[in-house]
Order: sequence, then C-alpha cells, then structure tokens
Amino acid sequence: MKFYRNTDDIRLKMNEAGSAKKPFLFGINYEMSEGFFIENPLSQTDILFQLRGIGNKLVNEVEDLSADLSYTPISESEYQHKFDIVHKGLRRGDSFLTNLTIKTPITTNISLQDIFDRSKAPYQLYMPDRFVCFSPERFVKIANGHISSNPMKGTIDASIENAEQIILNDFKETAEHNTIVDLIRNDLSMVANRVHVERFRYIDRIKSRNKEILQVSSEIVGELDADHHSHLGDIIFKLLPAGSISGAPKPATVNLIRSAEEEDRGYYTGIFGYYDGTTLDSAVLIRFIEQDNKQMYFRSGGGITAYSKCSDEYQEVLNKIYFPFKI
Repeated sequence: MKFYRNTDDIRLKMNEAGSAKKPFLFGINYEMSEGFFIENPLSQTDILFQLRGIGNKLVNEVEDLSADLSYTPISESEYQHKFDIVHKGLRRGDSFLTNLTIKTPITTNISLQDIFDRSKAPYQLYMPDRFVCFSPERFVKIANGHISSNPMKGTIDASIENAEQIILNDFKETAEHNTIVDLIRNDLSMVANRVHVERFRYIDRIKSRNKEILQVSSEIVGELDADHHSHLGDIIFKLLPAGSISGAPKPATVNLIRSAEEEDRGYYTGIFGYYDGTTLDSAVLIRFIEQDNKQMYFRSGGGITAYSKCSDEYQEVLNKIYFPFKI
C-alpha cells in the first residue's frame, strides 16, 4: 500500500490499471491532497473494505459487548455562526446548495476495528488508527459501458407517522434534492453521453442505531465511450469533489464551505472505490468516525438551502451520529 500526496499519481495509476483490466482499490480525500492506491487489494489487510458484499472484510467473531456511545457536540449557537456564513453566501447567490459539516467528539467503549467489524452498511472502509466509515451512499458505478450515481438528499425518522409522505412533500427537502440531481446530471455530462434521470426521489431504508431512517435518493445514468477502462482515473477525478457533499455551483460552494468550517475535512466526504477488472464501484465517505490519538470524532453534515432553518439543520447533524448496529 502506498499513500500519495500528489493525487494525480493515483489518477494515472487508475488509468494504467484500468487499461490492463487489473483490480485495484483507491481512496482520495476531500481536499485531494492525499490518497491511496492498492493493486490486487483482496490479497492485503492493510486497509479493510467492503462494497456491497465484495471486499476483504474478515468474518471475525464479534465480542458480545454492549457498545456505549455518547457525544459532546458544538452548541447550537456555535453551529449558528457557521450556518449564518453559509446562509449569507446563499443570499448573495454564491451557492444554491451548500453541504455544511461539523466534527463531534464521541466517547465509546469499543475500538474503530470493533465498529468496522460490527457495521452493516453498503460501503465500508477501515484505515487502522485513522478512521472507519460505514457509508450508505454510492459515488459512481461504472459497469457495462454506463456510469451511474445515486445521490441521497432528505432524511427522516421512519417511526414518524406518514414519514415517507412527509419527507417527499417537504418543500425545502424537495428543493435541495432537485438541486443536487441537477448538479450530478451536469457532472456526469462532463464524462458521459445521453445522461438522464433513471429514477427520481425513491426511498432507501437505513438502519440507524436502534431505529430506522428513510433517505430520499435518485439515480442518474449516462453512457461511456468504448475505451473508458483506460480513462478510469480521468473520469473519477473530473467529478471531484462529490457534488452531494459540496453543493452547487461547485467552485464557489467549496470556497463557502472553507469559510464556514475553518478546518480540513481530510478523508471525510472524500471517496473510495474498488475495480475488479470489469466493474468499478465507489462510495462517498460519509457516516465517518476518525481517531486523533485516543480521541474519536464523528463527522456529520447536511445540505443548506435558502429555505433551511438553523435549528432543524443542527438537529439533523446530531441525528446522524450513530453506530450502524444495535448497541
């Protein structure tokens, strides 16, 4: 395994391996200042991963130990300060949608490895002593000459009466989802032909701690050129950062995020993916716990629009702090 400070090296290695149809695992952080590239990743255990049932995640016996989770978030007034910076940018017209995230110290009696071993999620990644991710969100999939993406925008507790109707009829959530679908459609149009929305605003059910949440998703699909395997790195890098965790328009929104968050995200909201020689699948690094010395932090966020209310957005980022298993 090798880490790269010049992530353009990863792009070139992806092109080379794709041209030769050689399997690889890759990851790129949000700032595109660091990444990793591993050939034949199923034969190594430096980084553990699983993408929709494919990977090197070991079937370990999980210790029958109840997992504790507590956290100390920033105050709502501290969040309000960040929110106001974003909202001012939205009112100026710098952005139509901005993903604002926070970093929350958590306390638990289990390790990053334990969290990874117990996690149940479509996409999982574990980098020892650094972070664990249990993401529900695909970045892009490249298969059978097509590229597809499934952005998620809109979350609600499934136990609320008529939850599905409430989230699908919510004006703010609808505006946010429409914006991100338009952004992803434009992004895919940079690398593919005949881009279209295959499915619009369908419901995914996600296990969250001891409850279930509903997440609204869409599917956007485009057709790739016949020689796309030799350009896998070019395709992926042209789409970064992921639209669902930045916003629209991208360049101005990324600057607005930096002003409001005032710290690097690192691998949080970056991407990782696996290519098996035929198909490439990848995920957005959300639902993310990182470790700094002995302190763990949960990173969470949500999309802000001109219609957002600070108190609702603050509660949403706290609701996303969870373990993806019964505790």
